[in-house]
Amino acid sequence: MNQNNSNTRILVTGADGFIGSHLVEALVNLGYSVRAFVLYNSFNSWGWLDQVSPEVRGSIEIFSGDIRDPYGVKEAMKGCDVVMHLAALIAIPYSYHSPETYVDTNVKGTLNVLQASKELGVGKVIVTSTSEVYGTARYVPINEEHPLQGQSPYSATKIAADQLAFSFFTSFNLPVTIVRPFNTYGPRQSARAIIPTIITQIASGSRKVKLGSISPTRDFNYVEDTVSGFISAMLSDKAMGEVINIGSNFEVSVGETSKIIADIMNVEIEIVSDEDRLRPEKSEVERLWADNSKALRLINWSPKYAGLTGFRSGLSKTIDWFLNPENLKQYKTGIYNL
Repeated sequence: MNQNNSNTRILVTGADGFIGSHLVEALVNLGYSVRAFVLYNSFNSWGWLDQVSPEVRGSIEIFSGDIRDPYGVKEAMKGCDVVMHLAALIAIPYSYHSPETYVDTNVKGTLNVLQASKELGVGKVIVTSTSEVYGTARYVPINEEHPLQGQSPYSATKIAADQLAFSFFTSFNLPVTIVRPFNTYGPRQSARAIIPTIITQIASGSRKVKLGSISPTRDFNYVEDTVSGFISAMLSDKAMGEVINIGSNFEVSVGETSKIIADIMNVEIEIVSDEDRLRPEKSEVERLWADNSKALRLINWSPKYAGLTGFRSGLSKTIDWFLNPENLKQYKTGIYNL
């Protein structure tokens, strides 16, 4: 642990979520002083932070609030040197159902973070984007200059949040970096994502795996790589005002991914098309493949879990976590999660 980092206080919004909880763990292990912004709820649940080690949990300061509340956001940010903003609604199917909540959380929530950072003079702001803002690839690999296409209400709100962040950099010289992860996977991920969907169905005994479209390709990023990308962006002075892809530069289809998972789990599966899991035709993002050269050039980041070998390694770690009965029982494997 680096004691020199303890003087740097970092606010992580969305700390109770999948990537956020892993990021909090990594920052604590590096010696940073971490304030974790979690969504207030009557259960006093800290989300996935309830599952981290007692050492990590005892080292963080918890702030329960709502990213949609500008007053709470500003209060949480007081005394912080860095803000890493991950809080968002992310499920694409639910964004068809309730788009206004995505505007409130993803757009207004990001505005609250930016405005408070500006007023408090925060030293660095990391805003989380998503590869979904690119839509279906017009060319591959996708670099940061690729056109933005809001093919779902979710991606549209993330485009808006990114543009707000950039506007605060150009208008107010706010030290913002936009980190754009491609499809992150790993322990603790929601079952609404494709890899946990496949693993949890197999782990619960099903050999007929229900999926939506299996032809789209994705650039999957193991969560350790995504987290190291966030930290590398935070540490770089070259990243101000920049958008940076965090991706593996490896393209694989959903169908092929299911076969790789079944192979690692040593089972034979049949893929069953489930109409409820299909996106509207024009909304489906058919192809994602990251150009990560800018990340290497600007923030000296490259993935450790790269290529097919890295993908299989990351999947093996993910599968091992889900096969723990204590972890698997937290998932409702028999229903489709919006």
